Amino acid sequence: MREVAKFGAVGAAGLLVNLLVFNLVRSLTDLQVVRTSVIATVVAIAFNYVGFRYFTYRDRSKTGRTKELTLFLLFSAVGLVIENGVLYVATYGFGWDSSLESNVFKFLGIGIATLFRFWSYRTWVFRAIPAAEATDQERVGAARS
Repeated sequence: MREVAKFGAVGAAGLLVNLLVFNLVRSLTDLQVVRTSVIATVVAIAFNYVGFRYFTYRDRSKTGRTKELTLFLLFSAVGLVIENGVLYVATYGFGWDSSLESNVFKFLGIGIATLFRFWSYRTWVFRAIPAAEATDQERVGAARS
């Protein structure tokens, strides 16, 4: 439950970053709505990585950061496709492209992609430290204190 709450806190902050960047870029440029959304999603992905690594999953294994980041980016890219696929279908498939409609479908896409991201991040990216290794790390930490 604690993990879900921390994931949710970082995710909520990432959601705000995503939507703020989306609406800011959309209002300041003439970029197409899905391109604007991809920019906002990439900014939110960077924000979320820092939040997940140093807040939500800070107690998880810190070895293999290159592999961790690679997997994070891979699963984030899949989430980006899910999120922006929903917006693409709404915008170009149904013609729903007003500011309100774009925000509704952006939000819906984020929600669907979040389910996938939660599962993939906790399963493949920020893996739990095995119990024996965690005990060894606690002993080393206690010895240093």
